[in-house]
Amino acid sequence: MNPHGLLGNISLIFIAAGLVLVGIAKLRRPMALNARKEPIPAPIHDIVAPESGWEANELHTAVFAGGCFWGSQSVFQRVKGVVKTTVGYAGGHSATAIYRAVTSMDTGHAEAIEIVYNPELVSFGTLLRIFFSVMHDPTQLNRQGADVGTQYRSAIFFIGDAQRETAQAYIDQLDAAHIYPAKIVTELTPLIEFFPGEDYHQDYALKNPHNPYIQVCDIPKIASLKQQFPNLFQDYTLPS
Repeated sequence: MNPHGLLGNISLIFIAAGLVLVGIAKLRRPMALNARKEPIPAPIHDIVAPESGWEANELHTAVFAGGCFWGSQSVFQRVKGVVKTTVGYAGGHSATAIYRAVTSMDTGHAEAIEIVYNPELVSFGTLLRIFFSVMHDPTQLNRQGADVGTQYRSAIFFIGDAQRETAQAYIDQLDAAHIYPAKIVTELTPLIEFFPGEDYHQDYALKNPHNPYIQVCDIPKIASLKQQFPNLFQDYTLPS
């Protein structure tokens, strides 16, 4: 299923078919993330602000991928401490960082989310916890439900050794605790460059709340974030 195809003039038949596919995919996942009531355990190892070395309110960046980036943005723009989110592409080259090219699955790109955050308000480990608990199913290889393709793969594009080590330790922790019924397949890849996506993809869920794909796939993620992390949840509206 290609959810972004709903942007054009599409018949009700295709919309219904898409919803059926999404429904089937959810039925195949008895422990769907959207059905989780409690968050997964917090990471034992995290990146914390040192007593010295970070300036006050210094902003950091994280880049994650895990399914359609509309939903990824819907989640992280509602996390306290997150200053800015941008959807785009990571893993390939600049010449192919175009949506139509990425859908071919030949570019190496994944649909990704760039998260700019204040580490004094929300840690990298907490972002990882939301990534694994709310944003997507990290045990699905090159897909999320009915969205199939390498562009929908689960990946953490780490920036520096501290992010890499923290992410790897957390994956090992979750696997050892058998949090999921299958092994985590999330890739750890150094970030070479993040390429912002097209304007019409930015804040798509906010601008199109009645889109059937948003209703079925993304609204439940927002509800799950609010339920699992009430102290981190913040309402979000488009800047005026």
